[in-house]
Amino acid sequence: MNVNQHTPMASPYGQPQPGYGQPAFAPLDTGYPPPYAPYNGPVSAYQTGEPPQGYSSFTTFPSKAAPANPISELSSPLDLGHGRAPPTSGPPPVSAPQAYNQYGGRHQSDMQNGPPPMTQAPPRPVVSQSYNQERVNLSGPPSSYPQHYGSPPAMSHVTSQMSGMQINSGLPNTAGPGYAPPHSSKPPVSNSFSAAPPATYTQALPPALSAPTQAPPTASQQYYGGPPPASQPPFNSSLPPTSQQPFTSPAPLPPSNQPSFAPPPSYSGPPPAQAPSPSMSQPQQSFPPTQSAFSSAPQGSFPPRAPPPTSSQYPPPPTSTPSGQYPGPLPPQQQPPFSSGPFPSRPQMPPTSMSQSNHLPPESQGPLGPPGPLQQMPPPQHAMPGGYPPQQNGAFGQVRGPQPGFTAPYPAQPNYGALGPAPGPAPSTQKRLDPDAIPSPQASDMPTVQKSRHRIDPDAIPSPIQVIEDDKAKSTEPFSTGVRGQAPPLVTTDFHVKDQGNASPRFIRCTAYNIPCTADMAKQSQVPLAAVIKPLATLPADETPPYLVDHGEGGPIRCNRCKAYMCPYMQFIEGGRRFQCGFCSCVTEVPPHYFQHLDHTGKRVDFYDRPELSLGSYEFLATVDYCKNNKIPQPPAFIFLIDVSYNAVKSGMVGIVCQELKALLDRLPRENPDLDSTVRVGFVTYNKVLHFYNVKSSLAQPQMLVVSDVSEMFVPLLDGFLVNVGESRQVIESLLDHIPEMFANTRETETVFGPVIQAGLEALKAADCAGKLFVFHTSLPIAEAPGKLKNREDKKLIGTDKEKSLFQPQVSFYNTLAKECVAQGCCVDLFLFPNQYVDVATLAVVPVSTGGSVYKYTYFQAQSDQERFLNDLRRDVQKPIGFDAVMRVRTSTGIRATDFFGSFFMSNTTDVELAGLDCDKAVTVEFKHDDKLSEETGALVQCAVLYTSCGGQRRLRVHNMAVNCCSQLSDLYRNCETDTIINFLSKYAFRGILNNPTKAVRDTLVNQCAQILACYRKNCASPSSAGQLILPECMKLLPVYLNCVLKSDVLLPAADVSLDDRAYLRQLISGMDVSETHVFFYPRLLPLMKLESGSLPVAVRASEERLSKGGVYLLETGLHLFLWVGANAQQELLLNIFGTSSFGQIDTTMTSLPVLDNPFSQRLRDMIDSFRAQRSRYMKLMLVKQEDRSELIFRHFLMEDKNVSGGASYVDFLCHMHKEIRQLLS
Repeated sequence: MNVNQHTPMASPYGQPQPGYGQPAFAPLDTGYPPPYAPYNGPVSAYQTGEPPQGYSSFTTFPSKAAPANPISELSSPLDLGHGRAPPTSGPPPVSAPQAYNQYGGRHQSDMQNGPPPMTQAPPRPVVSQSYNQERVNLSGPPSSYPQHYGSPPAMSHVTSQMSGMQINSGLPNTAGPGYAPPHSSKPPVSNSFSAAPPATYTQALPPALSAPTQAPPTASQQYYGGPPPASQPPFNSSLPPTSQQPFTSPAPLPPSNQPSFAPPPSYSGPPPAQAPSPSMSQPQQSFPPTQSAFSSAPQGSFPPRAPPPTSSQYPPPPTSTPSGQYPGPLPPQQQPPFSSGPFPSRPQMPPTSMSQSNHLPPESQGPLGPPGPLQQMPPPQHAMPGGYPPQQNGAFGQVRGPQPGFTAPYPAQPNYGALGPAPGPAPSTQKRLDPDAIPSPQASDMPTVQKSRHRIDPDAIPSPIQVIEDDKAKSTEPFSTGVRGQAPPLVTTDFHVKDQGNASPRFIRCTAYNIPCTADMAKQSQVPLAAVIKPLATLPADETPPYLVDHGEGGPIRCNRCKAYMCPYMQFIEGGRRFQCGFCSCVTEVPPHYFQHLDHTGKRVDFYDRPELSLGSYEFLATVDYCKNNKIPQPPAFIFLIDVSYNAVKSGMVGIVCQELKALLDRLPRENPDLDSTVRVGFVTYNKVLHFYNVKSSLAQPQMLVVSDVSEMFVPLLDGFLVNVGESRQVIESLLDHIPEMFANTRETETVFGPVIQAGLEALKAADCAGKLFVFHTSLPIAEAPGKLKNREDKKLIGTDKEKSLFQPQVSFYNTLAKECVAQGCCVDLFLFPNQYVDVATLAVVPVSTGGSVYKYTYFQAQSDQERFLNDLRRDVQKPIGFDAVMRVRTSTGIRATDFFGSFFMSNTTDVELAGLDCDKAVTVEFKHDDKLSEETGALVQCAVLYTSCGGQRRLRVHNMAVNCCSQLSDLYRNCETDTIINFLSKYAFRGILNNPTKAVRDTLVNQCAQILACYRKNCASPSSAGQLILPECMKLLPVYLNCVLKSDVLLPAADVSLDDRAYLRQLISGMDVSETHVFFYPRLLPLMKLESGSLPVAVRASEERLSKGGVYLLETGLHLFLWVGANAQQELLLNIFGTSSFGQIDTTMTSLPVLDNPFSQRLRDMIDSFRAQRSRYMKLMLVKQEDRSELIFRHFLMEDKNVSGGASYVDFLCHMHKEIRQLLS
């Protein structure tokens, strides 16, 4: 979605709304005959037939969620496989139980991802077809049988189904707005797919089902016109024209088991008169002969369309009917009535009031109609639920004029579904364009439905929200780690972990829990084998932190050969006198003090008393042998280095830091909360020169020592620089009071940076301890000194081969300095307050290499940014941290760790060195085969981290993980974790831009994803038409998440994203764990119309079409919080949140919500606080009013939409992926 577009306003209530005119197809009991691709569009309001058996009603999810499993298939066409989350049949609206699943699936697994494609489908990757559990049927609907594909329905059945379809004067053809299959007078052939009925799954019913008063959601571009603007670079002209077809219509075809009350999503005007049955021939365009959805369609564009009024959005009629009978869509006035079941006198349609059902508070969603005979839906009512104003499609506001970057309407585009005049003369021939090059019509010229419809209904494709909600519903028991190769619940699920021999997923998550036995198999699948390890992760209060084990002077027990530490995988033999290593199979003697007898099962009798034998994670107390220079380390020190140049003082930063440090001195990290911290502190201020402060407890006033020769940095004092807080508190507080006054009138604008870090490093060397530097810096260091930088920001290099140089450090000075810092155990945290370019790519080298963090507050203003900065600073000072850390990852024979991603330094190929390792830092490790693995023994990974605690104690933290090995690709694809794969791929890509053009990096990602999915399709999926997109159950979200990575500011920056911002995000993501990358790439969007205590509202998909003008939404990205307020939000809602009932009086500059005495306000503020507590960075709240300028920023995070910088929408990208997969398979 183009972020620049304005929101179209709804047309006046009660008038026919363009695009909502056509009644939908009647749901067919067995699906469409093959040649008749189901119309993915409006879900019919009629319910034919009884609900399928085996269907349990759901009451948990919003009705708009996409099918749980639109596109996936594990082993058999509809077989759910043993994947993690069987697709559920779509969620019904939250408020009311639904008789069938939204997707109409008969079985949870057999969802069809959309209609089968049109018969003469162009090769556009379709993503919306039958979405069997693992498949998106891009070429034909899946059968209606729960598990197997059956033969297509009998022709007689098909014919009656056909007659039951209401074909309207102009539904968009399946290829999407603006496309039409070539017409031909031949009757369609029915080979388009073998699995006939789409009944198995129709995508989520439009909200209409759940909220009769709402206008149903339509397709992917709900508010702004049709297909993405032609500017979409990433996949211009790459999507095959037709492959998309199956997904085109706004809503999937309702299978017969769809809830009876499903108004056609695209209908919101007055109902058309009943039409004669379809058998009367019409002078409209005939359907092209059918061919398999895409495979037989030409890859190129279609021939120009003839003038017939509108391309048939529906697939061609069944072969048994002469093509003349259904030459094309009938005019609305002649809609054929449904043939099965009584029909209402008018098609049911949702009143056009709200945008999506899941935008409404649950109570406003209407009840679903009972299964069984068709119900007649009441005509649109003028009364709006909950005081929401009428609107159509969820579009906000009035239909707007031309949108930036959009040209005229598609040639020959009819008013789809409009109830106006009967079809007039055929439009001029329409040239078939590449989907991504189609000029989008202006909003005002386009029928509403078409505006919101883009070839494929977004509800027909896999929904991240559906998958997340299904996983939450499934994960009710504590997760026990005792089963090898068991995939844990998703990171979005709140679950309790019981450590029974493998590390908790909070410490280690793998991309696959069933890894290939051979390198050839791994290479064939292209699934990355990696683990994301967060060694010091904090655990919830109800989980036990790792036990500390002290083996005395002998130290931890280890394997003689590979040096692996004692763990549950060691096998004791010979009565307990020796043990065999699980990693290298070497046999080692058990030291006498560690000997214990074995029981009848071969386990030691003290098995449950020793954490290292029974748990996956634990700590050993290290001996002197594990200490640097074989001596016990000193307690660490914190040194605060504050920039006091003109910019720093003027912005208020200096005063805020000094004030806050006085309070923070009581919150320094400590091992025992009852004792004072042993961490010592020191203070330095600087601009072009450095000022050191003597704060010895015996002094009455602090002393300042100035070092002006910054080329040879030294520390002018030893005694009195690093002090204990308790002893020197008065002197320190006096110093912090004086610093802002001393530099209040400074005129010095230049700063140094390299010597500042050197000063802190020298101080730690002199004190012979590890520690952390907190550097508060404002500008590019241009003063003469080591590490001096120049402004090299050059917009002209963006997108060229030289762009990569902008992400590399300008000078090598900082790389050398980083190496020295790591050797000393000096970690650097950098707080930046820039007003212009500061070259983050270079300044961040030392923080990133030492395991530190970079915080950036661009255009810092004390009033609005103080809260975020102070919360970040407090957390950074207080959080648990280890110093002078070394991490080594050992593996069992057959695989080895080959690559590492994160914030650390490596001087050899095996040891990850971190001057500081805190509870937020994660390291991603890639594994490669060096031999064959065995299915019996599986594969083992042991991560050992040696570090100095904040109390000065040397410790070893050990995490163990055992995974299964498989010789069948289907087992690999059944046990993958998409979130972890995305974490790995994003880090791999973001490192890749240092040495490759961004476009090459993006292409590599797309290619790898296509190879992963093509391998699955070729080797694991049951045979099916090439027009079907088939995805593995546990990877069905890979395309949407990968598209989010491709659209990130690092790989595809918008014009207003600075080079510093991109460098900042690049280094930030390198240290993120899986839960952080998940919310960063696919933000969480929560409707706030109704908050119940104790549970969060169910999220909606990150797309503008999900926003209701009458609602308020909270968007969380992991770095930001946005509160979006619709222009027609209820007065009561505004009063509860802001204390004013007027939309115009809401102050968008507020960064925190007013504290009001009502339950809603309290619940919302608690919710925001809990979100902030879960993240490592404090998320500043930004208030966004609909139609405000700030909405552009908000829309940038709606990741399923096309974005301003050319990123594809989810629908388009899925089509692109399908095309790539088909090319690989052919």
